[in-house]
Amino acid sequence: MVSSSGSSQILNSGSEGDPQAVMAQRKQKRKLSNRESARRSRMRKQKHLDDLMAQVGHLRKENNQILSDLNITTQRCLGVEAENSVLRTQMMELSTRLQSLNEILHCIISIGGSDFCAGISAYDEVSFLQPWTPLLVNQPHMTSSDMFQYC
Repeated sequence: MVSSSGSSQILNSGSEGDPQAVMAQRKQKRKLSNRESARRSRMRKQKHLDDLMAQVGHLRKENNQILSDLNITTQRCLGVEAENSVLRTQMMELSTRLQSLNEILHCIISIGGSDFCAGISAYDEVSFLQPWTPLLVNQPHMTSSDMFQYC
């Protein structure tokens, strides 16, 4: 009997005539092959499981980093919203103040403050905005409560 492997020739050489021995050898060979195949299959499954566990660890780490970044971004957003609220309040206060100053200026002009305004217009805007300049040091300054008595 001719076989494809040298080891089976050695096994078969002593029992070529016994069909039961040949069947037993084939059965034994098939059993070993199946065991080896099962072992390889278990190894592939274990490797796949190890790969999946490594991927789970990586994804958990990435998820934690994303959550951390989200928390930081949320805190920054809350800070910006708070700052925005403060700036809106300041803008409203400054708008109210500007409106009051415009009303006072309108009151001064409507009372015949043309002489008063003519005196102011003699100075340039920079001097007017900087009250400590020598041109305005000796000028009388009216406080806002004094101005209301003229309106």
